[in-house]
Amino acid sequence: MPTPKEIFEQKLPGQLKAKGDAVTKVNAIYQFVINGANGGKWWVDATKSGGEVGTGDKEGAKCTITMNDNDFVDMVTGKLNGQMAFMTGKLKIKGDMSLALKLGSILGM
Repeated sequence: MPTPKEIFEQKLPGQLKAKGDAVTKVNAIYQFVINGANGGKWWVDATKSGGEVGTGDKEGAKCTITMNDNDFVDMVTGKLNGQMAFMTGKLKIKGDMSLALKLGSILGM
């Protein structure tokens, strides 16, 4: 089972690069706040071709996603549906809700 850190630092950059210019259709910066033992803060910049992923806080984020570390891993690995996670309170969104819906196309969910 991967950790959020492994997903953000090893898996996501490759997925974003593979999508190339398609990433720019989203044209937004996402902030992730992952709680729990394997938590942390990461950001995904989908404003440029191939995107960019980093740790910490990123200025200009239009959508902040807050989740528990285990729920985040379950969602990214397909064990937890994003909409179900949101409806059951496991996924919290602050900011532009429409951007959260586009997130699946970036994360490959």
